[in-house]
Amino acid sequence: MRLNRFLAAAGLGSRRGCEELIRTGRVTVNGTPCVDLATTVGPEDSVKVNNKLIHQEKLLYVALNKPPGYLCTASDELGRRTIFDILPKNWPRLFNIGRLDKESQGLLILTNDGELALKLTHPRYKIDKEYEVIINKPFDPKHRDEMLRGVFVEGVRAKAEVVHQLAPTKLKIILRQGLKRQIRMMLYTLGYEVKQLGRTRIGPLKIDVHTGEWRFLTAEEVKWLRDGKKAEVVVKKGDGAKANIVKSKERTKTK
Repeated sequence: MRLNRFLAAAGLGSRRGCEELIRTGRVTVNGTPCVDLATTVGPEDSVKVNNKLIHQEKLLYVALNKPPGYLCTASDELGRRTIFDILPKNWPRLFNIGRLDKESQGLLILTNDGELALKLTHPRYKIDKEYEVIINKPFDPKHRDEMLRGVFVEGVRAKAEVVHQLAPTKLKIILRQGLKRQIRMMLYTLGYEVKQLGRTRIGPLKIDVHTGEWRFLTAEEVKWLRDGKKAEVVVKKGDGAKANIVKSKERTKTK
């Protein structure tokens, strides 16, 4: 795990703030001052900040069904709701793997495991992300091939791996890229407006829990994500202890 991620996961601040700790020579690894931002550390390494030994928090793996209207950020200067308002405040700092824009909903994975976060977000690992999309008018089947070949969005070729029409105005789309607002921008370029967008699957993990609920991933699910297996894992509400479903209790925020 990158040293700045390790420090951030231990609660020492944002990754950028932790980079400043490294640059200013306040961090040692195995007794040696470290100013190299590319340094990686593992469980066997001794990391100290200002001569204080740093212990990494217990690794957490959480699946969240994000509601629309929430931001995927740790804090917002305007006081808007974020996905972390849904989670317990006493947890260590978590990273959301990938993002959903404010208007979108669906599956997010959150963890403080930097290696898994990298695997699920880096393009070279080719992790499928599946979405269901409702648009403002019937989809023209000729646009399917355009989306599969790639549509230029702000100078970048944005492409889908699968486009399947479920109903006249409803699509299932699978991506491996992770461009900002990719589906919305692709469809806008082709003359459509997205009315509703939800992520239904990441890799093998497909969750059926209510919007605004979260649960811990099982050890088996984490292994599936690490190994990149294709089989879907569906955990439904009512599966008992395995599901670890927790109803969100939205905290009161001053708007």
